Amino acid sequence: MTLKTLAAATALLLGSLPAISQARDTTLMLPFDNVVQQMLKEKKLDGTVKFYLAGTTPKGKVSVVSPDAVTNKKTNAFNKTDAQACEWALQSALLTLQDAAKQAGANAVTNIVSFYKRIERRDASQYECHAGAVIAGVALKGDVANVK
Repeated sequence: MTLKTLAAATALLLGSLPAISQARDTTLMLPFDNVVQQMLKEKKLDGTVKFYLAGTTPKGKVSVVSPDAVTNKKTNAFNKTDAQACEWALQSALLTLQDAAKQAGANAVTNIVSFYKRIERRDASQYECHAGAVIAGVALKGDVANVK
């Protein structure tokens, strides 16, 4: 590669940096239970831990074991629709919350809210996802609890 070619390639790369820094960040609100039910059907979740979005109250007595458990998961969005990439990110977040509950000896995660960039968004049926051209992300916060 000649010095002239290298200089031209560098100029093109540097010229594209503003476009990269202004990448797409689309906010989506998607159905939460659909992903949970699909994961249970596919046995990705084992069913020992139940998930309750803020605004849905479990039947029985709730005792919080560990409040404000947070997970922030990203996934490769390349060659996926926004919804597919968001589902992958939510699946990863749910697996992390399931593991946290099991480690704490709990059987539920309650009061789950979307927590993207540390901003709470409460919804009784949907989760928030941010999708870009390359990465999609889901952040959740909830209380690890026992429901009896």
